[in-house]
Amino acid sequence: MVIAVEDRAAPLLELLWIREAYALHPHGDDLPPLLSDTPRRDPLDQPPAAPTLQEWENAWPLLWVAALQHAGRESDPALHERLRRTASGSRERLDALQEIVGPTWRDQFGPDALDHPAHRDWDQANFEAKIASRRASLEDSPLRRDVDAVVRAWRAGMTKIVTIPCRGEHTRRVGHNALMITEATMASRDAFRHALETFG
Repeated sequence: MVIAVEDRAAPLLELLWIREAYALHPHGDDLPPLLSDTPRRDPLDQPPAAPTLQEWENAWPLLWVAALQHAGRESDPALHERLRRTASGSRERLDALQEIVGPTWRDQFGPDALDHPAHRDWDQANFEAKIASRRASLEDSPLRRDVDAVVRAWRAGMTKIVTIPCRGEHTRRVGHNALMITEATMASRDAFRHALETFG
């Protein structure tokens, strides 16, 4: 049994940060809750003009769904082999990289929204929190703690769990094989077991 846990999907983290750092209010079905660690807004220089913010707000849910679908896919080793065989700077290499990473905010709007010390600080703090949480013993990990429920979900087709650093409990099935949940959902035995029942 192999269950992949994706807890650092950069396209998802960037979208979550942008939504709050720029006070976007996107509309859509089943969008994720707000981040657990609210981004600083003060160092964001000049906010974009209102029409740009409206365009960002309209695009956000579509980008979220596309990035989430990609994060939920099983990794294809052939893509990494194809990347290895491409020449640096070639169009083939760029295409392979985009296939591996999936759709991103930068692809559609460029890097400006993310090119701020506030984003780097938030991303670094999020990374350090992940490292600290991994220091817990293996026996205490949710996959080991709730192994019977994990096995049932795996037998029903679950091969990947995507976690996001958002508030409260939130669960969404992604495609035929993946589950997206908040870190709070994964940390709670009852909530995690209930989320795994999505594959029951």
